[in-house]
Amino acid sequence: MKKILTAFLLLSSFSAFAQEFTRQDSLRGSITPERAWWDLTHYHLKIEVIPEEKRITGSNTITYKVLEPKKTLQVDLQPPLKITKVTQNGTALDFTSEGNAHFVYLKQAQKVGETGAITVHYEGKPKEAVRAPWDGGFSWKKDSNGIDFIATSCQGLGASVWWPNKDHMYDEVEGMRISVEVPEHLADVSNGRLIGTDHNKKKKTKTYHWEVTNPINNYGVNLNIGDYVHWKEVYKGEKGDLDITYWALKPDEEKARETYKEVPRMLEAFEHWFGPYPFYEDGYQLVQAPYLGMEHQSSVTYGNGFQNGYLGRDLSATGWGLKFDFIIVHESGHEWFANNVTHKDHADMWIHESFTNYSESLFLDYHFGKAAGQEYVRGTRTSIGNQKPMIGPYGVNYSGYPGDVYYKGGNMLNTLRTIVNDDDKWRGVLRSIGEEFYHKTVTSDQLEKYMAQYLNLKLDGFFDQYLRDRRLPTLEYFFKDGTLNFRWMNTIRSFDMPVDVKMNGETVRINPKANWTRVATTATALSIDQNYYIGVLKSR
Repeated sequence: MKKILTAFLLLSSFSAFAQEFTRQDSLRGSITPERAWWDLTHYHLKIEVIPEEKRITGSNTITYKVLEPKKTLQVDLQPPLKITKVTQNGTALDFTSEGNAHFVYLKQAQKVGETGAITVHYEGKPKEAVRAPWDGGFSWKKDSNGIDFIATSCQGLGASVWWPNKDHMYDEVEGMRISVEVPEHLADVSNGRLIGTDHNKKKKTKTYHWEVTNPINNYGVNLNIGDYVHWKEVYKGEKGDLDITYWALKPDEEKARETYKEVPRMLEAFEHWFGPYPFYEDGYQLVQAPYLGMEHQSSVTYGNGFQNGYLGRDLSATGWGLKFDFIIVHESGHEWFANNVTHKDHADMWIHESFTNYSESLFLDYHFGKAAGQEYVRGTRTSIGNQKPMIGPYGVNYSGYPGDVYYKGGNMLNTLRTIVNDDDKWRGVLRSIGEEFYHKTVTSDQLEKYMAQYLNLKLDGFFDQYLRDRRLPTLEYFFKDGTLNFRWMNTIRSFDMPVDVKMNGETVRINPKANWTRVATTATALSIDQNYYIGVLKSR
């Protein structure tokens, strides 16, 4: 029944999605036959960055395991970058291009269970980000000394905006090497651990080699190039010693050393709530970038101006948002939700953003108390639009997800915590999600069912209402002749959620339905627990 209901909700709400989808969106957003037959196992991305020309050149060796004996393989790369050749075992391969999708025709038979590799060579001037990180591409900037300050960002737009890959979230590479050649006076910071550098004295360049040993999603891969200084510390975490490396531009080192002290406080709070940091093997890096910030795995980027809040502002208007550096806390929260537990389809962006928005509340909860965290998340409700569902259409390159995946999603989770009314169990489900889906991609349906099972609650209607319908559930009530009368409005038929109310100084839990329910009471007024994200209407 749930599948039928969900399909109906998506169809009935489809007019809310303004984005019109093209064949290119399907090639990018679906698991095409040319993607489905091979399992991605390793990348070796080699790239030279030439700042004075705003140009790049390089290759990516893509290693894969054969799942079906097919011979046409899809690789994604966005213009104006061009593939110059593709080889396998030293032999050139034919390929055709359809927009961002490139179809490579293998010559050798592909036997199930065997491993193969192709190398895709490419070059060009990549798309320049206009307003990073929201529109993606390369940021070609200068630091305060006039030295090149360069970075990549590509969430939503796709990693194929700057390097060739299998650009769909469902298949994470199991590990990769990133080799970046830059002018010798600059440094590159990428994901994982730095395993070596090569100095080309003739070209006056250096190549930085980075190794990622954990699975990583494509948009989590990044380059950060600048005149960096770095320092290290060891965090004594739940899994032992976690290596932390901090990177800042030389003119900003003093400010960065003070601001970056937020990192151990963040780790302490999030390991408590979500479990161990998911990438101990690759370490944690915080890297100054020429834009606001992004959750690049094990290489979190930072550009919040070395100040608390979001560019100095409190997004909750409660005062609590100025108690922490928003970018360090929020983008690092994505290490657990986005980089560890990753959605399979962009339609389920709420998995990344709702939990991470809620992580800000939990950071405050850990350091300042539960009331502080809940006041903060309630304060963000002014940013909720309720104009379209949080979950969008599947199987296409959906980029029109609403801002509600942040603030409405965080309030949805705070509502669920209030329903559970057991903080040990609530912490338990948050930690167990990271264990159950450790280094995996996941669908919303899988996550919803897992949470319902763990919490021993029937949550189909709850998630369908908050995720797949745009309307805010509204509790209508009135008192009459010694009774309290109440019902749900603006809800789907299956919505079923209790609410805690206080009457005559006593807190009771009521269970509204779509039809009127009546209970006897001597009360003539009530107050509703504010942690339920609902509308309230007193009628008659």
